Amino acid sequence: MLLESVPPKYAQLVQTLQRRIEAGDYPPGTLLPSENQLIQEFGVSRPTVVAALRVLREQGWIESQQGKGRFVRGRPALALAEQPRPGHAYLTNPETASPGEVLEAGAQAVPNRVAALLDLPAKSRAFLRRRLVVRDGEPSEIVSFWLPLDLSEGTDLTSADALPDSFRDHLQARKGVRFDHIIEQITARMPSADEAKRLGMPKNTPVLDVYAAVRDASGHPLVVVNVLLPADRHELEDAYPIA
Repeated sequence: MLLESVPPKYAQLVQTLQRRIEAGDYPPGTLLPSENQLIQEFGVSRPTVVAALRVLREQGWIESQQGKGRFVRGRPALALAEQPRPGHAYLTNPETASPGEVLEAGAQAVPNRVAALLDLPAKSRAFLRRRLVVRDGEPSEIVSFWLPLDLSEGTDLTSADALPDSFRDHLQARKGVRFDHIIEQITARMPSADEAKRLGMPKNTPVLDVYAAVRDASGHPLVVVNVLLPADRHELEDAYPIA
């Protein structure tokens, strides 16, 4: 999960609901308040509530039962251990779950780093789908998907509208590819002038640059997910068991 240093509304709601579950206000097995009830109680928008509930479900605090609602499971044994990493999260969540706008969708000259991750020759072209993600009405991150041109053919990736399914599901359904594992790298750098403008960043603020190389079971590269995060608004947190 990605949290801003001053948590956005959805993250604040996540924390409040987690505290209530731990305090026994919402005991395990009970029905969580509905979206409408949470909207009225906390005075937030429906997308904020939906985003908070999605995080709680992904972390194992609640579970959804079709036609019945969302039920409390309680605090997970390791609440953050199985959370999606940045690249994985954007690969598996529908674009419609993250408000924003499509900045680019088409063939582009591939940067050297992406070319290396996709095993493409230098100065070749690849397909790029890039979105500016907005949270609580403000630009939050830039997400780019790079893939070989032949893998983009016959897909809806050129659409200016947010995809209703996840990037992984869309490619698997249209192209029959199967994603097996991700190699993720994170660096810090200063943003370009265009990046800083799009993200509304102050001067002299670095970005976290996440590259997630997606491969099939044989190790063949399929997609590179690049997530650009303003360092003053995000922190990357991870938890894992000790062997």
